[in-house]
Amino acid sequence: MTAGIENQQHWLKRKLRRDKNRNKITGSILLHLNESDLESLGISTLGDRKKLHNYIQQLKEIHVDAMKVINDPIHGHIELHPLLIRIIDTPQFQRLRYIKQLGGSYYIFPGASHNRFEHSLGVGYLAGCLVRALREKQPELQISERDVLCVQIAGLCHDLGHGPFSHMFDGRFIPLARPDVEWTHEQGSVKMFEHLVNSNGLKAVMEHYGLIPEEDICFIKEQITGPLESPIKDSLWPYKGRPKEKSFLYEIVANKRNGIDVDKWDYFARDCHHLGIQNNFDYQRFIKFARVCEVDDRKRICTRDKEVGNLYDMFHTRTSLHRRAYQHKVGNIIDTMITDAFLKADPYIEIVGAEGKKYHISTAIDDMDAFTKLTDNIFLEILYSSDPKLNAAREILKKIECRNLYKYVGETKPKGTTKIEKENYKSLPEDLANSKPKDILIETELKAEDFIVDVINMDYGMEDKNPIDHVRFYCKSDLSKAVRITKDQDSDVVAPLITPRKEEWKNPDSAQSPDHLQKVSKFKTRLFPDDSV
Repeated sequence: MTAGIENQQHWLKRKLRRDKNRNKITGSILLHLNESDLESLGISTLGDRKKLHNYIQQLKEIHVDAMKVINDPIHGHIELHPLLIRIIDTPQFQRLRYIKQLGGSYYIFPGASHNRFEHSLGVGYLAGCLVRALREKQPELQISERDVLCVQIAGLCHDLGHGPFSHMFDGRFIPLARPDVEWTHEQGSVKMFEHLVNSNGLKAVMEHYGLIPEEDICFIKEQITGPLESPIKDSLWPYKGRPKEKSFLYEIVANKRNGIDVDKWDYFARDCHHLGIQNNFDYQRFIKFARVCEVDDRKRICTRDKEVGNLYDMFHTRTSLHRRAYQHKVGNIIDTMITDAFLKADPYIEIVGAEGKKYHISTAIDDMDAFTKLTDNIFLEILYSSDPKLNAAREILKKIECRNLYKYVGETKPKGTTKIEKENYKSLPEDLANSKPKDILIETELKAEDFIVDVINMDYGMEDKNPIDHVRFYCKSDLSKAVRITKDQDSDVVAPLITPRKEEWKNPDSAQSPDHLQKVSKFKTRLFPDDSV
């Protein structure tokens, strides 16, 4: 039976190769052809169409069997496409098993032992949930199977570029070890994804499942990091992977417009679960109400007007996580100590990359073969090393294990609207050392190197901007019209959270009682005093 199915599949592919649309009908896309599609492709007789459609259904069953189910503690049993499994089963992706999601926070919160691996699975799954929900609700968007797969792959691979202890690496270590280099984990993810595809021969596998590598790899990378090239001046559309008509697809994995994306949904739920903190945001509800509307000549993901309060809760959850966990004062101290240890060990650690070339912790980002081998395990490698050159680094890590940490001095907040600019950060330790009172005798001389000053900005993720101002909503009365709702309700839509007036308001004679009329009149006067709405 299997041989017969394979023969029919090859025959169908050969026939489709003669069709002008063959680039759109390859791999797993064959599994979604119906009898009408077969007729349009030139298979004229009803018997042949039914026979081939029957074979396609059998191929579908085999395809479904190849899907893999993973039991995730956050999302339950999640089903992943065979192409996603091929990506997961590579050394570059498996590396994420050995990188803590919350870095040094594990030394503060005993439950925070989860890694980038499971978070990435969750984001890939949620990306599929959202894009499929949009496809089901709005067939006119013409979301293809290729689109669905590419969005899932971007979600799956968006964190491939994280280094040891996650944000400690690109937020603290690299800026100090290589101040001349601007490195972000998103850039690393794009480079690692390229390396993953090329070193595992996945372009052929992508083609087998209906993708077009030249277009789709570009699209996947753009979803992770934004436009791959600087936009040309006056360019109407900066992306190459997908046309402007599918602009909404770029808002699913990493939403540059307002920060509402599946990456946050997973780490809110996952981090809260492991930290023991309440998560008040329900991503499943957002998916239920998500629609694509036209906004400023772009198609954007919008949600119902009544969801504005839930979105404020979402950003409040983000701020709460930063205040209680991500920016925990002791967690920051431990991240700083690990950074210091890595800086001292950096010249003496050797990691073999491509063609046998050797790299250090700070230079491994230049070679993806070397970077694949760089995980949290470098902590233990230094801690258990007997190399005398690593003594200084080893002593710092021993202090962490013995809880002999750097001392927390205190914190302060700038007064009023004063903001400390980034260019002034470096001078803060010296300012602090020189700020001792002159009338108090201090036997020890304080130096700038005795202090580490962290400047922490607590916001909704867009600095001084309100991300809700960049969200568009739609009303029940018009599903296609996008409107704004600001915090003070100075919006495009009048009284969006109020039920429209009932008929008896317009026709007092139809009311049931004078008392009812009086109450309605007062209510109407309070809402619409000029009776003009």
